[in-house]
Amino acid sequence: MIQRRHLALLALAAATALPAAAQTRDPARLRVALLPDENASTLIQNAQPLKLYLEQTLKKEIELIVTTDYSSMIEAMRFGRIEVAYFGPFSYVLAKSRAPSIEPFAVGVERGSPTYQSVIIASAGGPVRTLDDIRGKAFGYGDQASTSSHLAPRAHLLKKARLEGERDYRVVHLGTHDAVARAVTDQAVEKRR
Repeated sequence: MIQRRHLALLALAAATALPAAAQTRDPARLRVALLPDENASTLIQNAQPLKLYLEQTLKKEIELIVTTDYSSMIEAMRFGRIEVAYFGPFSYVLAKSRAPSIEPFAVGVERGSPTYQSVIIASAGGPVRTLDDIRGKAFGYGDQASTSSHLAPRAHLLKKARLEGERDYRVVHLGTHDAVARAVTDQAVEKRR
């Protein structure tokens, strides 16, 4: 699993990307989608300061939305069901390819930095102690459109250990970051399909 520190792009859908019925340059309510990388209630709770700030600054109603996965957030942006989305680097690239009129306008900063570090984790006392130990086993990734729990670790395994998914190990997508952490803690990655 990759542990992500927030690096995210916010993207705003231009009026031309919205369906005709939803087109408005200055909606009274902004629907803001958060990265679906953890439990939805935790994400909503942690985003309350952002919501309050946006409501006070913009003088608009702010609705926080957590989609089921990255792909559904991308599609919600594409079809005008949200106005603002908190994308990670890879999900932003995917969203931009499907909805070319969206534009980034901010980057998340945590602990003074717009970057984050990722780590690959394994169960203590389990069979994986080095990257090469992954060969012939299952490896749990998060969402397929996630930078930190799919794209970066997959590239790292290929570059550093010459391990290619589905050739050298079985790829298992587990969803959110917390779901991946639970699966590793419970040693349940091998049992997942």
